[in-house]
Amino acid sequence: MNLPLNDTVALVTGGTRGAGRAIAVELGAAGATVYVTGRTSRQSRSPLYRPETIVETADLVTKAGGRGIAVRCDHMDPSDVDALVRQLEREQDGRLDVLVDDTWGGEKWIEFKPIWEHNLDNGLRMVRNGLETHLITLHKVLPLLVRRGTGLVIELTDGDDMFNERYRGSMFYDLVKVAISRMGKMLAEELNPHGVTSVSLTPGFLRSEEMLEHFGVTEDNWRDAIAKEKWFAISETPHYVGRAVAALAADPDVKRWAGQALSAGVLAKEYGFTDLDGSQPEATRFFADAYFGDKKDARADDYR
Repeated sequence: MNLPLNDTVALVTGGTRGAGRAIAVELGAAGATVYVTGRTSRQSRSPLYRPETIVETADLVTKAGGRGIAVRCDHMDPSDVDALVRQLEREQDGRLDVLVDDTWGGEKWIEFKPIWEHNLDNGLRMVRNGLETHLITLHKVLPLLVRRGTGLVIELTDGDDMFNERYRGSMFYDLVKVAISRMGKMLAEELNPHGVTSVSLTPGFLRSEEMLEHFGVTEDNWRDAIAKEKWFAISETPHYVGRAVAALAADPDVKRWAGQALSAGVLAKEYGFTDLDGSQPEATRFFADAYFGDKKDARADDYR
């Protein structure tokens, strides 16, 4: 079968769960070979102590139609990332077409308090987990794309430009997410002369494994959680942003997006993909209108 990404080699960092896992799977469904990295394998656990593993993600990629390759890598450790690059050089002759920079692992350290009340170690750990890892990865991995003079870099964040005008309630958390959104723009300045395209990309209200557990629901009955949180009605599966990544990777004119802060909802309208249930949630527009705006009587379902 001739799938749009049959000849594509992708790397999804932080692909153990959530958006990273779904992005890897959707790239696989389009035919890509996907290297999936994270700290949780069958032999080792991340500090988050969640059950998902990179091996499971790689298996899902292969089951979807691609080729999944799990690589245990702590992106806080430059030597680990060096080893990952050597593996790509050895197994793919240094070829890398798509880098999805999705390391995070900071949710355990968020405190919605003023900076002087926030535990300093927790705040700095969030910065290291959520921002330093991106910088280390870019420093080590980008030469693979620059040498080939082509490729796509996607910085996964939380919020496009509209969201970045709003304070997220924690200085450390806000710093990380705004910096990553800005990173897509900064990288465009450095990468455009080398033929490599860079963007930042955000999902909307993500129904990750952790979020479903928080509300005590599953993907099958997720709407039951709307009684506890009305904004949950605008939520989307991680596969929605996964399909956004696959659409960008398959677009021969992807350079038109260079340097922009994009959202899954905006790209769904452009490329015509949907979430798993056939809907096209527009979280950015909804939050601009209803959550932050003056349309307080708006219904979330009107934006799906």
